[in-house]
Amino acid sequence: MNNLFRHIIIILLFRIDWRKLLFVGSVISIAVVVVQIYTLPYPLTIWILSPSETRLLYRSFNRNMHFSEKNSLARLESLETHLVHPVIPVNTSNELNQSVPIVDEKGSNDLNQSVPIVDEKGNATRQRGRSSRRRRKHTKPEIILTPPAAPRKPVPHRLLRYIRSLTRDESLVYAKKEMENISSVTDDPDPELYAPLFRNVSTFQRSYELMELILKVYIYQDGQRPIFHQPSLQGIYASEGWFLKIMEENRQFVTRDPEKAHLFYLPYSARQLQKALFVPNSHNIRPLSIFLRDHVNMLAAKYPFWNRTHGSDHFLVACHDWGPYTLTAHEELTKNTIKALCNADVSEGIFVGGKDVSLPETTIRNPGRPLRGLGGKRVSQRPILSFFAGNMHGRVRPTLLKYWGDKDEDMRIYGPLPKRASRRMSYVEHMKSSKYCICPMGYEVNSPRIVEAIYYECVPVIIADNFVPPLNEVLDWSAFSVIVDEKDIPKLKEILLAIPLRRYLKMQTNVKMLQKHFHWNSRPTRYDMFHMILHSIWHARLNQIQITRSS
Repeated sequence: MNNLFRHIIIILLFRIDWRKLLFVGSVISIAVVVVQIYTLPYPLTIWILSPSETRLLYRSFNRNMHFSEKNSLARLESLETHLVHPVIPVNTSNELNQSVPIVDEKGSNDLNQSVPIVDEKGNATRQRGRSSRRRRKHTKPEIILTPPAAPRKPVPHRLLRYIRSLTRDESLVYAKKEMENISSVTDDPDPELYAPLFRNVSTFQRSYELMELILKVYIYQDGQRPIFHQPSLQGIYASEGWFLKIMEENRQFVTRDPEKAHLFYLPYSARQLQKALFVPNSHNIRPLSIFLRDHVNMLAAKYPFWNRTHGSDHFLVACHDWGPYTLTAHEELTKNTIKALCNADVSEGIFVGGKDVSLPETTIRNPGRPLRGLGGKRVSQRPILSFFAGNMHGRVRPTLLKYWGDKDEDMRIYGPLPKRASRRMSYVEHMKSSKYCICPMGYEVNSPRIVEAIYYECVPVIIADNFVPPLNEVLDWSAFSVIVDEKDIPKLKEILLAIPLRRYLKMQTNVKMLQKHFHWNSRPTRYDMFHMILHSIWHARLNQIQITRSS
């Protein structure tokens, strides 16, 4: 019997195709490796080649969310506070014409805009045909040998549950108390923030973290296009359009439940309002303000939210020069609402410093690639002391040209850039080749040149009395700009030459570090332009909160 078994085994061994057996074994081995690669947090190559670095990355967390569970909960449990709303004037515009524009009851907020897909570097991409998909299908996936960025430090679950249990008003009180109790210097600074740019980087960091944790915004769906829900993404007024676009696409901060909202957004565009209703050469913008008055009165009649706070928890974003003047027909809209305005002129009584937000005026030439062409030359390649070119309107620019136009080779001050100068160097190249970029007001105090100078790493020189610089509540503009009084225009070169080289180099470095806070990203990132504006609005909302402690 044993001999029979031996013969059977010998016959089977001779009949096995060893090549097929080896092939099957190889396939199984490859399958096991692939499964491990795509199921482990990092590729096997990282675990095998550099295990020490991997373990280090696992232990290290991004320090953006530095909540102290013990301290925060202790303060929460000892809270004996109540919310006091600021004294607000009663609406005097209710007796005005109550005519209501025709609105879309469905509140559709589809964007009839075809925006190319943009990668993180700002490069536009488009979907290609079947052939490219076929090529991608057969392309081997690239194995990345460096792990992704470490995740942000999570919020302690106990603290998160407590905050989620708070009502809308209680969460604002909590945030306000957290801001009052913050130390002057944080023990856990965020490496993404550059302290010299800020008035108090610790206060900003804590406020920003609280915004990410708490803030909810309700967007009114009422209003017809193009005035509402249709952003303009190109030109010098693009800030309001980009904010509108990103806000309506946002999932982190936007809520569909108005009872949970800390802020209510009026999603109109001052630029689109001007294009739709202004009659050219009429010199009359009254119809624009009447339209907004009637729209707000309609919202107040349709929903309870406006009348609950007389509009103090509502906000709008308008970059057109006429933005402040389109509000004047409605007293509560003018006095109570948080206004993010490019035309941040404190002398006219509409923009209120500390209550409203100075909105950066950003020129976007290519909406598909908003960050294209940004950057500048090193200091050694900036032979021009100062540069300005532009139309001669307003009170400041003619004075600037009178004293410095074609008077000094170091001071390249022009009206519209002349052909003799543009043949040698374009407008952008002039900014990239200048140490200081002059940013005088035009008809209004705001100027897109301030952000252009930051984009091209040129230290901005702001000449506009009564102007509040953008995001002034958190940014220290003396660290990266020069502010010159209008009366000192004759001494402009003397003022610039008096700045020591060491100070200039610091300012120019700060401008480079500041750039990311003024970038519009198709996919928003932390601390970029969208988030900085939203934080300033959140900051203004917290300023409204008054806390009293019971004895």
